[in-house]
Amino acid sequence: MQFTELSLDRRLVQSIDHMGFTSATNIQELAIPVALTGKDLMASSKTGSGKTLAFLLPALQRIMNSKALSKRDPRVLILLPTRELAHQVYSQLRLLVANTKFKAVSILGGENFNDQVKTLARDPHFIVATPGRIADHLTQRNLYLNGLELLILDEADRMLDLGFAQQLKQINTAADHKRRQTLMFSATLDHNEILDIADELLNEPHHINVDDSFAEHADITQKIYLCDHLDHKESLLTHLLTNQEHKQVIVFTATRNDTQRLADKLTADGFKTAALSGNLRQSERNSIMDDFSRGQQQILVTTDIASRGLDLLNVSLVINFDMPKMSEEYVHRIGRTGRAGAKGDAISLVGPKDWESFVKIQTFLRKTFEFSTIEGLKAKFKGLKPKTDKKSVANHSKSKVAAKRKPAAKKSKPAAKRDKRFFNAVDVGDAPMRRKSAGKLPLDDDE
Repeated sequence: MQFTELSLDRRLVQSIDHMGFTSATNIQELAIPVALTGKDLMASSKTGSGKTLAFLLPALQRIMNSKALSKRDPRVLILLPTRELAHQVYSQLRLLVANTKFKAVSILGGENFNDQVKTLARDPHFIVATPGRIADHLTQRNLYLNGLELLILDEADRMLDLGFAQQLKQINTAADHKRRQTLMFSATLDHNEILDIADELLNEPHHINVDDSFAEHADITQKIYLCDHLDHKESLLTHLLTNQEHKQVIVFTATRNDTQRLADKLTADGFKTAALSGNLRQSERNSIMDDFSRGQQQILVTTDIASRGLDLLNVSLVINFDMPKMSEEYVHRIGRTGRAGAKGDAISLVGPKDWESFVKIQTFLRKTFEFSTIEGLKAKFKGLKPKTDKKSVANHSKSKVAAKRKPAAKKSKPAAKRDKRFFNAVDVGDAPMRRKSAGKLPLDDDE
């Protein structure tokens, strides 16, 4: 479907046309008409499906064509789980409002709090933010949401995973009025925590589920290599980066320390490499992502901080150096490639420490992977046997032994004992008494 068929304002159609978009994706085609009616919405779709425009375009149309409820309060608040994802949504929003009178700002954790107070005092129309920092400004009374018209939650499941449930409730209370519309986008809609928060934040929402949020991506080729140990993993990684054609690469690791160590090694091997992790200042993280998106770095080594939402069209290869603990994160990680119709490759290195996570991912995807090999780098490791519960095994063996035993013969019940207590005695009539012989009677002392 073309954007011109979605009843969008002519100015918006021109803006997205200049951005290079002409046809709407499935989630945009289904979500935009519902959002334009003013109804609350719960929507899910797989990563890379175009969710950002699915909520930005209805938000802009509402602001353009309706009168503000308040002159000072923000009209639209967009909440996202991470600063990287918020930064990307903010960048896209700025392009859309560039030729309008509307002001958009970002309020993110890790940035200067006092500068944000001054920014909020300028009465912006759009705020793109992380929940924690917005809650802080509400507590300090630097921000009021009484006139908020549209609350948008993107990657709501991830926000709950990161522990932002209380902040979301605080924000909901601050903007609790009948004229507010709420749009919630999540990777899944059947999670209990998502349903609970939706009951509190949304009013009779319309549900949209495009494909399966965790469905296998047809544009991504997935390969699995078994590894014996850390050195084997690093040898495989170097071979793959050296011998496989690719544009840009994202390598996912388990910890921040691994991220920096591996980035230093790849740099020493001659690759232009950057390391991104949560312990960096926000300005440093923004700088790294900007350099990588402009192609100044060939490889980005990172943790799951970059597994969601980042739209990097030149990433043609994703490598899981360490497997993620959460199965959903595997889908989000590999979704950094194969975007906007492009083809991509995803390679995972599975060692003994990764095996349990790998098995869970197979179960989650309902897929059994075949293992790939590289001549000269084949692994001796072939996987681990499923762990057995010792208690259940012991109980099972006991039940087997008990089943083999012959059932014992039933014993006859013993006769009830007679109650010999006096007050329970039974009168049975006279009974003869046996008397002793008198014999000699004792004499009195005075005889």
